[in-house]
Amino acid sequence: MKPLKILLFSAKPYDKQFFDLYNKAYGFQIEYLETHLGPHIVNVIQDEKAVCVFVNDKVTGEVISVLARKGVKIIALRCAGYNNVDLDAASLHGIRVCRVPEYSPQAVAEHAVALILTLNRKTHKAYNRIREQNFSLTGLLGFNLSGKTVGVIGTGNIGSAFCRIMKAFGCRIIGYDLSPRLDVEQSGVEYVTMEELLASSDIISLHCPLNEETHYLINEKTLASMKKGVTLINTSRGGLINTTDMIQALKSKQVAYLGIDVYEQEDKLFFRDLTGSIIEDDVIQRLLSFPNVLVTAHQAFFTEEALSEIAQVTLKSIDQLYKGQQADNQQAILV
Repeated sequence: MKPLKILLFSAKPYDKQFFDLYNKAYGFQIEYLETHLGPHIVNVIQDEKAVCVFVNDKVTGEVISVLARKGVKIIALRCAGYNNVDLDAASLHGIRVCRVPEYSPQAVAEHAVALILTLNRKTHKAYNRIREQNFSLTGLLGFNLSGKTVGVIGTGNIGSAFCRIMKAFGCRIIGYDLSPRLDVEQSGVEYVTMEELLASSDIISLHCPLNEETHYLINEKTLASMKKGVTLINTSRGGLINTTDMIQALKSKQVAYLGIDVYEQEDKLFFRDLTGSIIEDDVIQRLLSFPNVLVTAHQAFFTEEALSEIAQVTLKSIDQLYKGQQADNQQAILV
């Protein structure tokens, strides 16, 4: 039997490292393409039965119809979010879709904490100063996390991991979720309304999916209802924040600190080396001009443990779907 052929889009050297390692157990024929999947490239597919995509690949209805004509049977997302895939179109064409519903929630939660600590204690600025032999403390004043109220929007696996870490700092944790979890509540998290969370929190961290209900969850109205001088952290999806409204909130000092690992237009920027390039995105350039804004390029997931889990779960799901078996992890199967 010929080995299953997989075309892996948006491939980086670390993808090849971990997928090649864990593919030894399956013997799939994997071809790695640096480009993202979209209408511009979909016709390169020949006799592959599976495609593997990431957060910025555009798996639209148009793309899926071509995949179906090409004989593709499986779309494997090597991420948890699936807002970039037309699931209805996939179901219509009989293409199975799987994802990695959970890969080291601690990795993303810990990165959210790193953003808070860096913004607050200004360690990135101190590092640069010391290298220039400037040992002054002026401008590096921070605040204690202990005793602060931290609002967590979305208390799933990542959000709950974040709650546990912030609880250890001595923070009061309040949460909002459409489906509150008893175990999270028993750990000391107080569930409140969205209105109360926005009004009461010194720090707000977003850990919810991007969908029609959460698109631009953070906007002019919700920003105005927050405490003046709030710290806002987003390690989920860029579309949760209306960036234009956020810029105005930063200018008015309504938001004291912003830490983001995601950006609504990141598909044109992130995961690329643009050194020496002229970036035409005026919005991200404006954000980067603020001294109290910290941007990382979608690296919250980027740990050895997470990449190992992503490769293993993705390959196992592909194997089970291709063989027509029942998946071990039903949360991994979308259609």
